[in-house]
Amino acid sequence: MTGKTVLIADDDSGIRTVLSQALSRAGYNVRSTATAAALWRWVNEGQGDVVITDVVLPDENAFDVIPRIKRLRPALPIIVMSAKNTIMTAITAAERGAYDYLPKPFDLAALVQTVGRALEQSQRPVPAAGQSAETLPIVGRSPAMQDIYRIIARLTQTDLTVMVVGESGTGKELVARAIHDYGRRRKGPFVAVNMAAIPRELIESELFGHEKGAFTGATARVPGRFEQAEGGTLFLDEIGDMPLEAQTRLLRVLQQGEYTTVGGSSPIRTNIRIIAATHRDLRQLIDQGRFREDLFYRLNVVPLRLPPLRERVEDIPDLVRHFLGEAVKEGLPRKELASPAIERLQSYRWPGNVRELQNLLRRLVAIEIEDIIAEPAVGRELASSQVSTPSTSPSDISDAPLPEFVENYLANYFSRFGNSLPPSGLYERILAEIEPPLLRAALTATSGNQLRAADLLGINRNTLRVKLRDRGVKPIRGLP
Repeated sequence: MTGKTVLIADDDSGIRTVLSQALSRAGYNVRSTATAAALWRWVNEGQGDVVITDVVLPDENAFDVIPRIKRLRPALPIIVMSAKNTIMTAITAAERGAYDYLPKPFDLAALVQTVGRALEQSQRPVPAAGQSAETLPIVGRSPAMQDIYRIIARLTQTDLTVMVVGESGTGKELVARAIHDYGRRRKGPFVAVNMAAIPRELIESELFGHEKGAFTGATARVPGRFEQAEGGTLFLDEIGDMPLEAQTRLLRVLQQGEYTTVGGSSPIRTNIRIIAATHRDLRQLIDQGRFREDLFYRLNVVPLRLPPLRERVEDIPDLVRHFLGEAVKEGLPRKELASPAIERLQSYRWPGNVRELQNLLRRLVAIEIEDIIAEPAVGRELASSQVSTPSTSPSDISDAPLPEFVENYLANYFSRFGNSLPPSGLYERILAEIEPPLLRAALTATSGNQLRAADLLGINRNTLRVKLRDRGVKPIRGLP
C-alpha cells in the first residue's frame, strides 16, 4: 500500500509530527493540518486515500465533518482518534461511518497496521443514532474497556448473535442493552430473562409461552419471552443454568427460526436478535454433559469477555464520579471522595465487581456526614462488607455428611431391577440426595454468606437461592 496518501487532522502539532514520521517511514505520503476546513478542502479536491482525524478540532467537530465526507466519497476510510475515551465516542464513530476508532494515547505500530487494513477495504455509511453519552452507564477509559467499546460499536451495525462472558457484577446486561439501544433493532423491544431465577420446570413456558390447558393451572394463553421480544432483542442471562431440555428447544429456534408454544402445534416464525450471557465456563459444562456443544457454537458467534474490576482499577475514579452523580439523581446528598480514599478502593480486589462498588458508594453517601469522604470511612466500609473468618474452611467440606454416594447408590439402584430397565429420572434422584448436604456444607464453610457460597460452588447467587428453595435448605440466619 506504499505510495498512498494519508490525510491527518489534529490540532496537536506534536501528534501530527509523530504520525507523519511513522507513516512516512511506512511508505505513505502524508499531509497534515490542524483544522477541519483544510481536511474538507483536500477531500473535496479528491486528495487522500485514508483520513486520520481527531474528534475535537478548533473549527469543527469531526463527527460533523465525517458524514459530509462519507456522502462525497463513500469509499474513503476514516480513522477517528480521541482523548475522550468513552463508549459513546466509539459508537458515534461507527455510526458516522468511521472505519475504526483509536483512543489516545495510541500505539503507533497498531495505528500503522490499521491504516494498512483500512486501505484494503471500503466502509459503507451507517445511520446515526440520537442518544447522548449521558444515557449509557458503561464507564471506563482503560485499554480493556476501549477494546470492549470498539467491539460494541461494530456489533451495533450487525444482527450477529453475541455471547457476553464475565463475572457477576461486571455489567453484562448493560453491554447487551448498549448493543440493542444503538443497533438496528433499537425501535424494537429489549427483553431480558435470567435463566437462574426461573424454576427448571417453568423455563420452556417462560421462553416460548403456553396455550390454554397446556398444563394444570394454564387457564389462558400466555405469550413467552420470544413473542414479547419480536422485532427486537432477547437477552438470555446466565445461559449456563438453562436445563438441557430447554437447550434443545432453543437450538431448534436458532437453527430453524421458529418455535412452538408449550401445548401448541403450529410453528411460530421469529425475528429477534439473541444475546446470551454467563459467568460460567461453558466449555467445562460441555465436558460435564450439562451444556450442548452445538448450542454453544450457535450462541458463541461473537464472544465478548468483560474484564473484572480488579483488571481495570484505573477506571475506578471515573466509576466513582459516575456513581456519585447517580446518587444525587436518586435524591442522595452530593459527596466526593478524597484521593487517598480512591486509592484505597483501587487496592481492593472487588469480588462483586462494579455492582459491589456501586453499592458501597451508595452506603457511604447515605451514612457519611462530611461532604468529602475520607480514606478511614472507606476502609471501615470495606472491612464491614467482608465476612468474618469462617470457623469452617472450604477444605473442610469433604468432612461434611454427604451420602456415600454415587458408586454405592448406583450399585444398589440397578441391583433392584435385575435385568429390567430401571425407570427414568436417575439424574434427579441422585441430585436430590447430593445437593442438600452439599448446599449446607457450602453455607457452613462461608458462615452463611450466600455470595461466597455460590462462588465456592461455582454457581450464580440466584442459582444458589433457587436450589436452596427447591431442596428445602434453610439459609443460615443473619447473613444474606
